[in-house]
Amino acid sequence: MNTPHYYANPAGLPPQTDLLTDRAIVTEAYTVIPRGVLRDIVTSVLPGWAGTRCWVLNRPVPGGASTFAQYLMEVDPGGGAERPEEQPTVQGFIFVLGGELSVTIDGDQRRLLPGGFAYAPAGARWTVRNDGDAPAQFHWIRKAYQPLEGHSAKPVFGNEQDIEPVPMPDSQNRWRTTRMLPVDDLAYDMHVNVVTFEPGASIPFAETHVMEHGLYVLEGKGVYRLNGDWVEVQEGDYLSLRAFCPQACYAGGPSNFRYLLYKDVNRQIML
Repeated sequence: MNTPHYYANPAGLPPQTDLLTDRAIVTEAYTVIPRGVLRDIVTSVLPGWAGTRCWVLNRPVPGGASTFAQYLMEVDPGGGAERPEEQPTVQGFIFVLGGELSVTIDGDQRRLLPGGFAYAPAGARWTVRNDGDAPAQFHWIRKAYQPLEGHSAKPVFGNEQDIEPVPMPDSQNRWRTTRMLPVDDLAYDMHVNVVTFEPGASIPFAETHVMEHGLYVLEGKGVYRLNGDWVEVQEGDYLSLRAFCPQACYAGGPSNFRYLLYKDVNRQIML
């Protein structure tokens, strides 16, 4: 079995000798942010976070995502936040790429290593701290919670390496999905998965659906069909896919092609 790999972008800036040509593109249907874009000059500082910087990958903006925000975070040793989320109606999901994090949700403290994750329901009291001796990198996904009568979301902790992936139909287990939040519980109005393709495996049709996606490539390389375009992607790249953007892909090899995938869950269609 292959050892899971989680790409985290390096610090610094490109040398002055580099060409400006890159794969970054923004369209009405999708956005591609290549890993080379995620450099020191485009970092942000968040209020309430100590020893922390972040790259804002997605947020609700006209012509872009409408349901969620996603940040690539880097926290120095001793850094973190006592109140990461200032909005009581917003839920959060953390996925660790490198280093270690101590996450406490409603009094339950856990140590998260690469592949580790934590889900904080809207209104939960939670904290994040790097108690290790190296910077910690992780994704933070935020979404305004849509309550549903009779259902209540609970905190979730785990590591994707401890979850048995589900093979997709008729794929001979070469395309599989690791689901980190319960998909059969209506209390959760978003899903976060790790999707794995073995070299040469593919999504053999153009998915076209109402769900928005945030997609961060953890490992390997592949080619994505987005709307009418073929786009090459590699580990460290980020893709934002709007609702109804046709999408398919195949893994380019030689390693597995794996990505972290956010998808919103629409309980009802508002007109």
